[in-house]
Amino acid sequence: MAEIRLMRDDLLPPKAPPRRHLISIAGLTRDDVERLLATARSFERALEREVKKLPTLRGRLVLNLFFESSTRTSSSFELAAKRLSADTMSFKASGSSVEKGESLKDTAITLGAYDPDVIVIRHAHIGAPALVAGWTSAHVVNAGDGKHQHPTQALLDLYTLSAEFGKIDGLHVAIVGDVLHSRVARSNIQALALMGARVTLVGPPALIPRGIEALGCETTTEIGAIEAADVVYVLRMQRERMLEGANYVPSLREYTARWGVTPDRLRPGQKVMHPGPMNRGVEIDPLVADAADALIETQVRAGLVTRMAVLYDLLTHGPVAVQAAAMHEVA
Repeated sequence: MAEIRLMRDDLLPPKAPPRRHLISIAGLTRDDVERLLATARSFERALEREVKKLPTLRGRLVLNLFFESSTRTSSSFELAAKRLSADTMSFKASGSSVEKGESLKDTAITLGAYDPDVIVIRHAHIGAPALVAGWTSAHVVNAGDGKHQHPTQALLDLYTLSAEFGKIDGLHVAIVGDVLHSRVARSNIQALALMGARVTLVGPPALIPRGIEALGCETTTEIGAIEAADVVYVLRMQRERMLEGANYVPSLREYTARWGVTPDRLRPGQKVMHPGPMNRGVEIDPLVADAADALIETQVRAGLVTRMAVLYDLLTHGPVAVQAAAMHEVA
């Protein structure tokens, strides 16, 4: 009988580290959030250089898989990967085999054959990113699944608040509008509560989900409540997610009259945020959107460095000191 020899542990190929995903804010700890924000600040300083491209993710492949329309999220993830020297591949459902009836699973398996390191996915169905994480060997980032979660939006909002106020703990944020259909609202409620902020939801009764207080927030239907907040976070009416024929509000005109964020409803110096896209003249007055106290453009800039931090953290999980050293490598 041939001798059976056990291979020594030091001769075995190294085990691949476990895959890490960003599916929901609920999967993060406060330490995780603070680490990601610190990493984003490091990247922001690095991008102030004349040469903005960093070599940190050279040779990695980031696949952007978008089944819903997007401007801010898709463009910032693509640019974030390129700023870190990763290769990128973008997939949009329009014009693909999805229009011929191909399932999400077959699409994920097909694209997974290209061996991407990270898959960034936006999908109309709740839970789609978690399914893709089970069908591929890539790290998965949820870029929005239905009305469930949008974790990187919440992280960039935390980054914006931290940069503006120097803290998040103790801030009072009023989130105004269509909370019922908003993944941004759900992620932000969890993220703000995790970091010690107070959250008040304001909107029509039909657009405030029952039991949402369990996430760590207060609710009211009175628009006057926003005056007490440090920040007013405005949400749009997501008509594409509303049930056909359902009357959540009598009309958009009445919604604007009762819950629109206008200059006369704000205190001087009160900060205003919006995840976009904005419907000017509906949920937000153009004078508010363009005011000096609006942080909307700041949010867009924060999206780039925050998503750079997420990609870097998933693939390296390195401490900030290591990140700083990596940023000074010669490209």
